[in-house]
Amino acid sequence: MTHKAGFVNIIGRPNVGKSTLANILVGERLSIITHKPQTTRHRILGIVNGEDFQIVFSDTPGFVKDAAYKMHEQMNSFVHETFDDADVIIFMTDTKEAFDQEEVIFERLKHVKVPKFLIINKVDLVKPVEVLQLIQKWTKRLEFDEVFPISALKNHNVEELVSYIVKYLPESPAYYPKDQLTTRSERFFVSEIVREAILKLYQQEIPYHCEVIVDRFKEEKGMTKIWATIYVGRETHKSILVGKGGSAIKQLGIESRKGIERFLMSDVFLNLNVKVKANWRDDEDSLRRFGYQ
Repeated sequence: MTHKAGFVNIIGRPNVGKSTLANILVGERLSIITHKPQTTRHRILGIVNGEDFQIVFSDTPGFVKDAAYKMHEQMNSFVHETFDDADVIIFMTDTKEAFDQEEVIFERLKHVKVPKFLIINKVDLVKPVEVLQLIQKWTKRLEFDEVFPISALKNHNVEELVSYIVKYLPESPAYYPKDQLTTRSERFFVSEIVREAILKLYQQEIPYHCEVIVDRFKEEKGMTKIWATIYVGRETHKSILVGKGGSAIKQLGIESRKGIERFLMSDVFLNLNVKVKANWRDDEDSLRRFGYQ
């Protein structure tokens, strides 16, 4: 039996639904999801296996057009990497997005030699005639091998996508064991769950100044014990994160623990600590430690 395998990389601007789509395709909640931009900061691989195929999906950060920090530059480098190792590129947009011809991603797409899929998300929010107009607009700009109007949130027209992708994959043995879902560790996903809770519970700029590191991860007597540190850029951010009398970080701990317990399917003890690391988003050593390099 012929076996196919390859890397299918999902690119696009922030908040068009890349992580929602990746989670649905993989069948597991690997990427955190909020309505705030820059929710996804790292490249996350999710693996879908069939008897005669393996698809390695790559969820990437949204491209930051005006990179203000070295962290943004590194996030953009994750996006550029996807053009180098892709067997199929999925360019994802939605029904509300305006994309200039001068956009860096769009320019690079013009020169991609591998098959290109256009996915227009959130089609449930507009009329069918508007969807047709969007398809015409995008296909006039660039030739795509396949076009899929979908609603990732409602799982509309998503299942058919996998069978179409398999047709375009090269013949190859599997890259990873067939029972493997991702290349990331449990510690990584725990830190992401804490960061997701920060994005949901705190307003304005606070979530964008936070990074989470799991310091200790210990399983004993039916319980997983986790010690994690939240790094922030300023003392004022630490004060807001902790809250009066520790009330805010207590709530953060409760929300984070619930999410971690769902993920690990285990009782969890969670200890959160907050430390200040000035200008960590522009510090190469910090970025390296936090997994951006």
